[in-house]
Amino acid sequence: MVISRRAALAGLVAGSAALAAGCSGGGGSGKPKASPSVPIRAVDPRATQSFNNAKASLLLQVMAHPDDDLYFMNPDAEHIVHAGVPVVSVYVTAGEAVGQNWIEGMPKGKPDKAAYSSARHQGLRQAYAEMLGLDRFAPWKKSVLDLGGGVKAETNELVNGARKAQLVFLNIAMLSAGDMRLPLLWERPAGAMQSLVATGSPCTTSSTYRHDTLVDTLATLMDRFKPTVVHTMDPDPDYQVHDATHPKDNDYGACSDHRDHTPTALFTWKALSQWVADSTERDGHPPRFVTTAFRGYYNQRWPHNLPPEVVEQKHRLVEAYGGDPSWDCDNPAGCGDYGQGGDRPMKNRKGWIRSTHYRYEGPAAAPGTDKAGRLEAYGVLGTQAVRWAETSPGSGRWGEPQNLGGGPLAPALASVRDSEGRRLLFALRFSALEGRGRPDTREIVVLEQRSPDGPFKAWQGLGNPEHRPDRGRRVGMPAAVAGPDGRVHLFVRNAGKGVSSRVREADGSWGKWQSLHGQEIQDGLTAVLDAEQRVHVFGTGRDTVHHWAQDAPGQPVRHQPLKGLPQPGGLPGAALGGDGELAVVYRGPAAEQPTVHRLTPGSESVASTELHDFAGYGPLAAHPLAVRGAGDAVMVLGRAVNGEIQLTDASGDSETVRADAKLVPVGTAAMAMDAGHRLCVAGMSPDASPWLWRPEVPHS
Repeated sequence: MVISRRAALAGLVAGSAALAAGCSGGGGSGKPKASPSVPIRAVDPRATQSFNNAKASLLLQVMAHPDDDLYFMNPDAEHIVHAGVPVVSVYVTAGEAVGQNWIEGMPKGKPDKAAYSSARHQGLRQAYAEMLGLDRFAPWKKSVLDLGGGVKAETNELVNGARKAQLVFLNIAMLSAGDMRLPLLWERPAGAMQSLVATGSPCTTSSTYRHDTLVDTLATLMDRFKPTVVHTMDPDPDYQVHDATHPKDNDYGACSDHRDHTPTALFTWKALSQWVADSTERDGHPPRFVTTAFRGYYNQRWPHNLPPEVVEQKHRLVEAYGGDPSWDCDNPAGCGDYGQGGDRPMKNRKGWIRSTHYRYEGPAAAPGTDKAGRLEAYGVLGTQAVRWAETSPGSGRWGEPQNLGGGPLAPALASVRDSEGRRLLFALRFSALEGRGRPDTREIVVLEQRSPDGPFKAWQGLGNPEHRPDRGRRVGMPAAVAGPDGRVHLFVRNAGKGVSSRVREADGSWGKWQSLHGQEIQDGLTAVLDAEQRVHVFGTGRDTVHHWAQDAPGQPVRHQPLKGLPQPGGLPGAALGGDGELAVVYRGPAAEQPTVHRLTPGSESVASTELHDFAGYGPLAAHPLAVRGAGDAVMVLGRAVNGEIQLTDASGDSETVRADAKLVPVGTAAMAMDAGHRLCVAGMSPDASPWLWRPEVPHS
């Protein structure tokens, strides 16, 4: 009997409580007993206090294991560090596994978890020394942090001019007494874990971590270092069917990630919410920071999205981390995680090093214009929605951020204006983030203006296309488009990796969630209108770019596969060109140069143009640009191989324009037209403030 992947997934999720719990962060058999009802210190969605002034830029990363940052958060982290932003990397577990640091050709010794943990620490010192531009064996300052509550942790510091790295090792044993692991620490009220003392560590005492201890410790670190950028792991990984095509390998339960990655991310997001709540109560202002969450073993399950040059950048640091038993690093316990040394990561069929994926896709600052002609941008700051506006039309200077509340929110917003000119903001909210046998839920929410450029109404919950909370955690980021008939179409990727939609009617009422079917797409939907005002939605599949559209304006959006679109490696951008064609631009697997595919709605013909002078990586955006005396051009925005922002014409006939290297992007940038019909690019900086670029383009 042949069973579809959709049916297999449904059966897998419904039939195994233990596996579903594993995805959630818990594990074992049976449902954990909920903890007594105690107040949760978390962001209040109604809070709108003004933000504090960040004193200095700082990147804080929280990982489950040594090397998670190198595999999953680069090249983003390295680009930020190269811009002179200090980095603090926190490692929750000791990463000791079975205590064997062995490669072929070495004699096998007895397992030594303390030594293996120490060797991995040394590997990180080697990698970060190279990231800072120093010799990999540069000496570090080692000391002990007292984090309160009886918790102590080793910390290592290294400085090279403006570049600074600090490593913090909480070093919780991956397997603690009583068979306790991180998933159980998240789920069980009475769980406790102990830290492992690594060989040669200046921290010679073991600390005990309960659920609240770990949340408090992470929140304490956030308050101590006051980051402006936070990198986290994936709190809600995809469900994954494991079969001959996708063997289980290192996945845990029914999801595509490691058993420690998910609870580490959940603890981090809970700590972020607690830090914001406590800081707001204490200081009267929430902290100013932006967040990026990164996928983990998801990298194995989709076509690779990094070109060879960027992969080699990642490999240089992973290779330094892996080290070699022949190295003289002055650490008797070992000179790295030998299994990750040499060219082994490049040969690993799992391909973790060959991709970098954001968990929450979307622009870090979504730009537009107000009635006064000023540019405005909407984003998420301190887990709360925020609006910036130009001080005056064309000034190029942003005013102070206006806190719109709604938190705790995922890191990006979808922003549209309806046919009456009212702004609508859509977000994914962590509606419950509690653990200990209590709810962990997500919901889509909307904030709508009462009138064009007028005050906003209260946040409204739109629920979730999934009815079960665990499935509801897998939903993607909202994408939206407004039609001239007054309707607003909202789309999200659902737990089955298809598309679900809700429609706001012209009278403001919302219809029910509807499945638009389709399956096996990545998150990061693009929604546009064509020349006939029909809605089109594009999503990256395994074999092609998938497509949903209306047959006519006002008709339902339905799955309409397209022919002639080759396999994608990255997320697509789409825009309407002046000739009535839709331009869809994306890179193929592991490709440097993107290709623009021009589609005529209603026709099966596809004309493709490779953009030869646009080598880079990451998501792409497309936007129409009015050309005097001609039809609209389509501009393409993305990152260069070195991480800088670049722009070109989708025709392939114009030279690529680069932004000033001082504009360091955090997350994804976006485009808009200002009141003077000039193209503008907005993004977020490592100091948690937006930047604005008005490029000189050939058509302007």
